[in-house]
Formats: sequence, structure tokens, C-alpha cells
Amino acid sequence: MKFMKLGTRLDTFYTEEATRSVVSDIPNDLVIQISNINYLLHQLQFSLLPKCGLLQRLCADSDDSSTVTIQLHDIPGGEAAFELCAKYCYGITINLSAHNFVSAFCAAKFLRMTEAVEKGNFVLKLEAFFNSCILITNSFQENHLSLQVTWSYTYTRTGFNKQQQLVPKDWWTEDISDLDIDLFRCIIVAIKSTHMLPPQLIGEALHVYACRWLPDTTKITRPESSVSQTDEVTDKHRKILEIIVNKIPSDKGSVSVGFLLRLLSIANYLGASTVTKTELIRRSSLQLEEATVSDLLFPSHSSSNQYYYDIDMVAAVLESFLLLWRRTSPAPTENTQFMRSIRKIGKLVDSYLQAVATDINLPVSKVLSVAEALPDIARKDHDDLYRAINIYLKKHPDLSKADKKRLCRNLDCQKLSPEVRTHAVKNERLPLRTVVQVLFFEQEKGSRENDHRMPTQELLLSRGKQIPIVRDELSKLQLGSYEQTIRSDGIPRTPAPSESSTRDDQKLKRPDKKTPLEAGKKGGERTNRGEGI
Repeated sequence: MKFMKLGTRLDTFYTEEATRSVVSDIPNDLVIQISNINYLLHQLQFSLLPKCGLLQRLCADSDDSSTVTIQLHDIPGGEAAFELCAKYCYGITINLSAHNFVSAFCAAKFLRMTEAVEKGNFVLKLEAFFNSCILITNSFQENHLSLQVTWSYTYTRTGFNKQQQLVPKDWWTEDISDLDIDLFRCIIVAIKSTHMLPPQLIGEALHVYACRWLPDTTKITRPESSVSQTDEVTDKHRKILEIIVNKIPSDKGSVSVGFLLRLLSIANYLGASTVTKTELIRRSSLQLEEATVSDLLFPSHSSSNQYYYDIDMVAAVLESFLLLWRRTSPAPTENTQFMRSIRKIGKLVDSYLQAVATDINLPVSKVLSVAEALPDIARKDHDDLYRAINIYLKKHPDLSKADKKRLCRNLDCQKLSPEVRTHAVKNERLPLRTVVQVLFFEQEKGSRENDHRMPTQELLLSRGKQIPIVRDELSKLQLGSYEQTIRSDGIPRTPAPSESSTRDDQKLKRPDKKTPLEAGKKGGERTNRGEGI
């Protein structure tokens, strides 16, 4: 095993009861208390203060003639790690190896034994040892020992081939995941400072640690039905979360968007700081294009929400993405990367809405907050949006007429495929006005296919409506002048319906005189409702 030897003096530390002292003719003037041990040391005579920035600051206000007492109970590595640092300052011989490197390095960083305090300080020597010995030893293992070692991986990567000939480059991430968060933080800082490992490996270490120590919010029940965590556990989890977020490399793609979204869900659950949540929302929005629907499905942990899915979290990330997209995108064209980006997000959002629409407690306002956030160009067609609306209407049969109108107001019938339009005109869950819009568009197109479409009158009779009422609806949609429905490119466009223009779903009595079609149908047979979209 590689080791590094520092110092030349004999070890003069000795113990008397709970006190560690240094054999010296000079009286001690500094007492360091760690746990139950008192170290009787010297401020200046043996370079202790000149090498330790923290001790310099703590002793700055003391009287030169008095003995200073300092408590360092929270030093990483405890008294053993502190003693290594103290012996280095006294010039006493110490041996460093992979067994004590981590604790020594963390303690040295804690004491601020850096180049800013003194040239050639302890931290610099430890980093040199890490780069020249420990990392090279790992490289040797990759080339020569891979077949003799069984690697216990991996937490976050699927499809890892255990028969591969090389050691996995993230072999160390599981080992350091057992450490205390302060030690773990020091190691990540040290690794990042070497600039020898790619950001993805550092991100992998953070991912493994999060899996090891943070709660899985996908398996947590609502606060009112579960045993709440103690404040101590919550504070510990919150500290771990904020350190992990703070140490994520700035490089895009150093961690996956799924991991970022999971951290955001945990932040909401733990009540993390606004700064932490905002950073996670920003980072998630930068990689939102990489997300899948499953990456977005997290339960809501707010006791005030009756619905299951945390749709507010998704809405916040989507808003952040659109803010950046509008700020950076030029005038959109069909072939630009910006257009492909927003179209991909449109497909993702509509697929997400289909998944959450099954929640029977999800209010219409939450669906609309996400559906209406997208600009028109985000949807090349409205088939997926129609499917989401249809699922929501099916799962919410008691929805009011007003809410049905609100839900369908963003549906552009001209952007529906022929198959979906066929389904829509037979869908009794839709408001009548939406069906009329579909039929009006079909008439404007001059569509007269009889193989898989029903005649207009027959379709409306199947819904139990009167033909004169439908004709009146069509005439209102035309708004008198055809110029009012022509866009600048010459394509007819269905005018947007007014919320208060008609009472389209009002049940009316049939007239005494039947039309020939009604007579032929013996009062009007109802067609089967379409369920296949």
C-alpha cells in the first residue's frame, strides 16, 4: 500500500488521564477541547497557529499573556484526525495512507491549513499524495486486478455488465456513501479540486449518497396519515439535501433530470429553503427535454391538497423552461432546434396530462394551469391534448358544464387527425359546442366520407339534439361574414366560441312534427359512444 511520511521529530505526545500534552520546556498557552480530551499545546512556538487559519481567527481577540481554550467538538475525524494535523505542525513524523487520508484531509480543510494561510501547507501535501499515489493505484487496479475483484454496483445505472474487463469508474461512490455528510462533503470538494474526474462521476457520487440517505418521496404517504418525522431527522435530511444540491457540478448533464426532479420533490417534502428549491427548478428546466413522463410523476405531500400528483412542481419547472425558451429562441420556424425543443416539451406535457388525468380529485384549474402554459406552436397537432381531456372527462363524470367548456376551450379542432375527429363527434362526454366545431370544420373542408363517418344530422340525432338547433349553432359559428374567419394566410379558421353565446348542452323537447330521418330512425337511435382514443 502506498503511504507518505511527513516530519522528522520523534513523537513527544503523551497522555495523562484525559489530557494529551507535548514534551516541551515551553509552557503551553493553548487548550483544544475535543470530546472528552484536552490537548495542551502552544500557539506560536511550534507553528500551530501559523499553519491553521481557523485557530488564528479564534485566537485573534485573546490576550497574549493568557491561555486560550477552544472547543473543536465538531472537527471531522475527531481527536485522531486533529492529532495528525497537530503533529504535522510540530514537525513530528506521521505516516499517511489510504486508511487515514480521508480523516486527515477533512480535518486539515476544517482547520484551514491551506496555501492562503501558509505556502506548502498540509492540504497541498495531502492533495499531492492523493493525485500521485491513490489515483495511480486505482489505475493499476483497472489494468491488472479487475478480474479478481467483485464490484457491488450500481445504485443508479441500469444494465451494468458485471463481466466487463475494466473496473467501473464509479467504484468509489458506494464506499464514500457510508460516510458522515461532513466527511462526504470534504471528499467531494477534494475530488473536484483535482479536476481529474469528469463531472458525471461526481454527479454519480452525489446520486448514490442521496439514494443512501434521503427519503424516497414516491413511497411516502400523506402527512396526515403517516407518523411525522422528528425535527432532528428532518433537519439532518434537509442539511444533506442542501449540501448535495450545492455540490452538483455546474456542467449540464452532470446529473440526470430525473435525479434533479427527485431532489425537488424531496425539497418540497422536507420544506427546504427557497434558494434550494429555486436552484433545483432552474437546473431541472435546463434538462427538461430529457425527461420522461415517469420522471414527472411525484405525489403531492401538502396536507392542503386532496389530489395525489404534485402538479404544482411540474408547472413550476415548465414555467422556468418557457421563460428561458422565450428569452433565447429566435423567430420560430419548422426546422430550427428551438422549434424541435418546444414540440418535444409539448408532447411530454400532454402525455403527462394523460397520466395525471386519472386522479379523481384533480381540479380542472390544475389541468388548465399546465395545458394552457404551452404556446400554440408547442403542439403540431392536438391529438394528445384531446386524449388527456377525454381521460379526464371519463374519470370525472360529474363535471359541470362550465368546467367542461373551460377544459375544452384550448382544443383546436383543425389540429385533430381524421381518426380523432371521428371519435370526437361520437363522444357524448364532450360539450355539444365542441362537437359542433368539429362538424363545422368537416363541412368547411368539404369532407363527405361515408365509410367511417356518420352524416351530420344522424350524429346530432344520436345525441338527442334537434337539427334546427344545430343549424342555428353552425350559423352562429360562421359569424355572418366569411372575411371574419379568413386568416392572413387565406386559411379558414373557426372563430373562438364565446362562453356566454349559447347554452349548447340545454335539453330541449322534440317538436311534434318529425323529420323523415327521424321517422326512419323511429325516434332516433343512439350510436355507440367511441372509447378507443
